[in-house]
Amino acid sequence: MKGAGMIRNLCMALIAIGLTGGIASAQFVANVSKVATTAAPFLTIGVGARAVGMGGAFVATASDASALYWNPGGLARLERPETLIMHTQWLADMSFNYAGLVVPIGRLGALGMSVTTLTMPDMLVRTVEQPDGTGERFSANDLALQLSYGISLTDRFSIGFNAKYVHQQIWKERASGFAIDIGTLFTTGLKGMRIGATLSNFGTDMKLAGEDLLVFYDVDPKKAGNNDRVFADLKTDRWPLPLSFQVGVALEAFENENNRLTLALDAVNPTDNTESLNLGMEYAFRELFFLRAGYRDLFLRDGEQGLTLGAGMVARFLGNVALQLDYAYADFGRLENVQRFAVRILF
Repeated sequence: MKGAGMIRNLCMALIAIGLTGGIASAQFVANVSKVATTAAPFLTIGVGARAVGMGGAFVATASDASALYWNPGGLARLERPETLIMHTQWLADMSFNYAGLVVPIGRLGALGMSVTTLTMPDMLVRTVEQPDGTGERFSANDLALQLSYGISLTDRFSIGFNAKYVHQQIWKERASGFAIDIGTLFTTGLKGMRIGATLSNFGTDMKLAGEDLLVFYDVDPKKAGNNDRVFADLKTDRWPLPLSFQVGVALEAFENENNRLTLALDAVNPTDNTESLNLGMEYAFRELFFLRAGYRDLFLRDGEQGLTLGAGMVARFLGNVALQLDYAYADFGRLENVQRFAVRILF
């Protein structure tokens, strides 16, 4: 009874957070869209070609190492150690890379860690006086380091947590912050239907600082003979991380020895955009070959993403080791498309 009360309280807390965020978001959306109002937007780039191929509707499935990103509550459901490596040639020639590792520790749950990077090619430094370039080049990159833990509180309910360090750099300016994620996963008694919920990127604000913000300032330009080269720092604003609350439902429409069809639906409520829905499906043949399809950002205001497609296959070798290769295609409308490749290794 005590455990059931604990689970009920956790669920009610997550629901309350989601409702509160939804009310505040709805009030803000009535006036203006919230795009580009947060720092570290790379934290919202989906991880794993499998999940992306399903339109990002993965919160209630979270059955592989990409649960590190989508729902840490699913980590405790993993039975074997596994790693996930993904590369994406992102928009505007940027490169997005991800590597994650999950290690089950028996009844104590599972531990995980991951590294996320977003990099871009070097660009010319341009000024008003030298619009064609000064001869210098600058770069920009993002980094997130994450530690994760998930545990099953009952045979149907699990919960997980992420703690992450976030770092951004553009030329000589840097900003750092910390964030946590909380995720839950509950399996109902209705044909294995699952309900998942996550609160992502709850953390500190980020503020750029660095030597390029150091300038010379004349305290009193009207007074002759005073020091016109006093060192001063340009002040930059603080920006919050892209907080998001996501709820999902998934179930197997049919399943037998050779075939499985999984259907999924996620509702997303972010602080840096309007609310939306993600739809997805995955067909598996003997759990060796996979076809996926989905639609992302349904009902999102001014959204560019839409149709997603994916495929995957599993090869087993050295007895117990399995290698899964996944591919995903995502349509970005006017921005064309993005393709993802991921490798999943189960030990």
